[in-house]
Amino acid sequence: LHSSFDPNGPVSVHEQYRAVAKEYQVMQPLPEDRFLCGFSHIFAGGYSAGYYSYKWAEVLSADCFGAFEEAGLADDDKVRETGRRFRDTILSLGGGEDPNEVFKRFRGRAPSPDALLRHSGLVSGHRQELR
Repeated sequence: LHSSFDPNGPVSVHEQYRAVAKEYQVMQPLPEDRFLCGFSHIFAGGYSAGYYSYKWAEVLSADCFGAFEEAGLADDDKVRETGRRFRDTILSLGGGEDPNEVFKRFRGRAPSPDALLRHSGLVSGHRQELR
């Protein structure tokens, strides 16, 4: 839908939505339905802060996994060593210490979105870490 839709083509975004709904939804939208113009789920009612926290958790998770990638996933000894460091910091200290400091102790630096962007296929290079 998002990669092949042509906004200047013969099919409107609402017609495209109906075609997708016909194939994938149990109940078809009403003719006057304008769900696409009214979707405010992540922007209304305070959910945006919750959504941000989900995305931040993804950044941290991907960055932690990045430590294993950097160690070399095929190198059992380095994976084991990284796993111990993960256990001894992230898992062991948990909420008992400042989470940012615990993360820095594990990774040796502040969190970075690089791994999440890379895992999502959005970049292939590196970006500067967050402060």
